[in-house]
Amino acid sequence: MAVDVAHNGEDGLEAARTTPYDVIVLDLMLPRLDGLEVTRRLREEKVETPILMLTARDGVDDRVSGLEAGADDYLVKPFALREVVARLRALSRRHVPNRKSQLRAGRLLLDTAAHILTVDGTEIDLTAKEFAILEYFMLNQGRLLTRSQILEHAWDYDFDGGRNLIEVYIGRLRKKLIEVGGHDPFVTIRGSGYRFTADGS
Repeated sequence: MAVDVAHNGEDGLEAARTTPYDVIVLDLMLPRLDGLEVTRRLREEKVETPILMLTARDGVDDRVSGLEAGADDYLVKPFALREVVARLRALSRRHVPNRKSQLRAGRLLLDTAAHILTVDGTEIDLTAKEFAILEYFMLNQGRLLTRSQILEHAWDYDFDGGRNLIEVYIGRLRKKLIEVGGHDPFVTIRGSGYRFTADGS
């Protein structure tokens, strides 16, 4: 997961307005604007990104207030990191209309729950970043994705990996697919980015 951090409610509100996040983790007790107010404003502005509210308050009224303000889920401190990750994954799957546990493109099958890629039944080992990049392309088949979009999806907006980083990862994915008899699904659009197609055309 790529994570951006805001240390107060005002910065968090601005980030959520301008960046299409998969999910927002929002602390209830934030300086400047608290989590409830940030949630209310986002929902009033039709920002539909799922919100996981974190708080040290465990009263029923506090949980109800968070959910009524527009939060999608609520987690009381202290909590296990595994539970946070599980809830984030569940929220992000529900948020994307076409998100399924298995994505298919021609001979490629990507199991997002098991983190397994197969080509005609042959399993291919992928690193976490390779998996994230391929999943992003398979969710956006046929669309042009710029290098900036790919960087922001697989890393965060403060990461400066240079233009060559995307070429390196696309090259690795191409090599792994071709080695097992698959085709190259990445079409390079010079000066713009890449397009992913099931047949590579």
